[in-house]
Amino acid sequence: MTIFSVRHVTSYRYARPVRFGEHRVMFRPRDSYDQRLLEATLKTTPEASGVRWIHDVFGNCVALVRIAGASTHLTFETNITLDHTPQATPDFQIDDAALTYPFVYDADEMKDLGHTVERHYSETTDEVVHWARQFVNVGRPTETGTLLMTMCYAIHEGFSYSRRTEAGTQAPLTTLRLRRGTCRDFAVLMMEAARLLGFAARFVTGYIYVADRDGSTTLGGGSTHAWVQIYLPGAGWVEFDPTNGIVGNRDLIRVAVARDPRQAIPLTGSYHGRAKDDLGMSVQVNVTTATNAQLLNEMPQS
Repeated sequence: MTIFSVRHVTSYRYARPVRFGEHRVMFRPRDSYDQRLLEATLKTTPEASGVRWIHDVFGNCVALVRIAGASTHLTFETNITLDHTPQATPDFQIDDAALTYPFVYDADEMKDLGHTVERHYSETTDEVVHWARQFVNVGRPTETGTLLMTMCYAIHEGFSYSRRTEAGTQAPLTTLRLRRGTCRDFAVLMMEAARLLGFAARFVTGYIYVADRDGSTTLGGGSTHAWVQIYLPGAGWVEFDPTNGIVGNRDLIRVAVARDPRQAIPLTGSYHGRAKDDLGMSVQVNVTTATNAQLLNEMPQS
């Protein structure tokens, strides 16, 4: 068992006082058998005039935040503590019928998997199709788990990570041709490639624990993370992080899942003012660990 603490601060600056529209905050981790939320707080500056919680269509927790008055700055700070149970190795207990590729999803499951199997991007060439098919053996069976792990590792080893300031996600073809991108770009490439082969795949956003940053509450440069889940009969939704070559949930903290990355943006909102009033934003994410003893010492004594 590992106790993770997450501090996530997003700050916006403006040239003059502006008023704010409603903001949609997606930061609360999903409770599951392998991660249990212990505490989660949200603080805004200026102070929020109202916070309303909802579950979106995917069951993700979303906070709808209203800010009254005008200000030259807006800050969202979230602090999260959760109990995380890592899987040391991927546990592919796949149904016998799906052990080798290709296989067919059960008709009842297919009704619910729906658009997570469909191709989401159309390209003028079949480069992504050809790239995806290279992981399928010709003339002999292809093990399902090996196929997906090899695809994940191929992105990790053959592509360069590059932070990008522009909003949005690259098309899979762009990432494939450039051989570089962000974690969101790599997730979308693997997601689309898996769908082209007939797998159900969905986008995941959350946080990742990086050991080199543990113990620091001031080290900047951190950000949210993104990876992929692929549905395998018998094993369920399995995590694949092509940015770091991780298969399974090790060091990964799930916050939201979605069919498309545009449905899992951590923070969105608006302000009422001129375009030139926007002076930019900064994001800092720190993920650290704490022992049970430390947590107990911090608890008030009765």
